[in-house]
Amino acid sequence: MRQGKYPFIVGFLAAPVLLYVVFVISPYIQAFYISMTNWKGISANPQFIGLENFTRLFDDEVFWAAVRHHGVLLLVMPLVTIVIALFFAFLLNLSGGQRGGRMTGIWGSKVYRVIFFLPQVLAVAIVGVLFQAIYSPERVGVVNGLLDKIGVEPVGWLIDPDLALWTIISVMVWQAVGFYVVLFSAGMSSIPADVFEAAALDGAGRFTLFFRITIPLLWDTMQVAWVYLGIAAFDAFALVQVLSVDRGGPDNSTTVLPMEIWRTAFNFSKFGYASAMGVALFFMTITFAALTLRVTRRERIEF
Repeated sequence: MRQGKYPFIVGFLAAPVLLYVVFVISPYIQAFYISMTNWKGISANPQFIGLENFTRLFDDEVFWAAVRHHGVLLLVMPLVTIVIALFFAFLLNLSGGQRGGRMTGIWGSKVYRVIFFLPQVLAVAIVGVLFQAIYSPERVGVVNGLLDKIGVEPVGWLIDPDLALWTIISVMVWQAVGFYVVLFSAGMSSIPADVFEAAALDGAGRFTLFFRITIPLLWDTMQVAWVYLGIAAFDAFALVQVLSVDRGGPDNSTTVLPMEIWRTAFNFSKFGYASAMGVALFFMTITFAALTLRVTRRERIEF
């Protein structure tokens, strides 16, 4: 084995590396090239125009509107999702005190875990159609129907430019919370019960257990969750496509970059310009992930 280890390693890794280069690296390179052309999607020889597409982005109001919406999503969606998921995970895993030498959650916590995770098994399109019925502007909508019962006029959740984006964010949070409840529950279950027992002997209450012990020991998991949620905030294509008025409306109040990339490429046949948007989105996502990992980095706590 020692004499033939290098050929063995090369032979073992050659196929997956080749597949990765062909199906991941190669499309990135092609996208970078197309972004510097005026390709319309049909010409075999697109004209190379350099950085002209990227220059146009600086004067594109719709592009900057989409970037602003991503900024709102990055600030609100991960924060609200993590706060709610941490709260429910703590209730399900640590709020019931010690029993049999380990920490327990509230009664029926196993059933609640399944209920919280259910949105994850639904396709995004199904979630969108479901919330179309819930947020319908007419009285037949679930929310407006309840408001009508108490004498409140129906609200245009998805047709009001001031409410539409926040309504879609609420759907994104609803869909994501269940997964992160399970993720944080797994992290909490890996914390030794001795840590909580020692804290309880010192007189620590539930508030102290949560903020002084649980969160510091879950910091790495929360860091990963924030990165994943940030990447999800840079997407949001499917829900905006299904829920928004006129695919990003009204008046571009809900549009996001993936939506504009799709619209620019397939509605207006400007594949070069759409690729430039895609390259910009790629660098935004990479920058966000790198900055998040750098800013939230802290010394690992060993048990």
